[in-house]
Amino acid sequence: MAAALPASAPDLAASAVVAATPAASAAAPDTAGFDWPPSTRLTYRLTGNFRGPVEGQARVEWLRSGSRYQVHLDVSVGPSFAPLMSRRISSEGEITADGLAPERFDEETRLLWREPRRLRVEMGPEFVRLAQGQTWTRPTGLQDTASQFVQLTWLFTTRPALLQAGQRIPLPLALPRRIQLWQYEVGASETVQTPAGPVDAVHVRPRPDAAHEARRGGDLVPEAWFAPQLQYLPVRIFIRQDDENFINLEIDRLPQQAEPGR
Repeated sequence: MAAALPASAPDLAASAVVAATPAASAAAPDTAGFDWPPSTRLTYRLTGNFRGPVEGQARVEWLRSGSRYQVHLDVSVGPSFAPLMSRRISSEGEITADGLAPERFDEETRLLWREPRRLRVEMGPEFVRLAQGQTWTRPTGLQDTASQFVQLTWLFTTRPALLQAGQRIPLPLALPRRIQLWQYEVGASETVQTPAGPVDAVHVRPRPDAAHEARRGGDLVPEAWFAPQLQYLPVRIFIRQDDENFINLEIDRLPQQAEPGR
């Protein structure tokens, strides 16, 4: 039997339906001829500040097998042979007509000389069990910290009108300690430098009120730049912990993809 639901859980599910209305005013997803990309790897150069300037590397991997998927985001600070800190976040689940349907989210953080810290979120058809055991009703369209970037790529590919500046995209997120309805806001196109030269990319970030609430709850706040000419993949990701600590990921080579069907 499911544990008692937090009082805010039913309200969140209802809010997700109401908030989806503005974004739904754009054209419905055009999935005709669309096929999810084969397994893909993106690598990034990491810079930022964490108790001082830091450098490192990051990698995003999209793995697909039939209707099953996995997404992995690996971040390490310091030299690759002996990182001071590393974190892996992973999502796995089903590919559906409405995009990704996550079933499990894992987060592992390693700090030098300390035991790893592991968190897991389990997402069933009706309920979500968070890292500390709380159970929430699963809202429609739920994503997690790792799957959200791929889900946004799918939305922009099938509904390019969403990339117009000023569009708002509601996205319920299963975070390790709570479920929160995020509102992403589409900004202007900017130029991001890549190994292939400058690439136009659209800046997408949480609305300020959502970002403030997330930071107050101890959650990381990501924003990303999606490049239409590179299959709407994120060529830059900026993740803020608070006013002083952040990391900036910039793609350092063109995406690597498996051959179709593999």
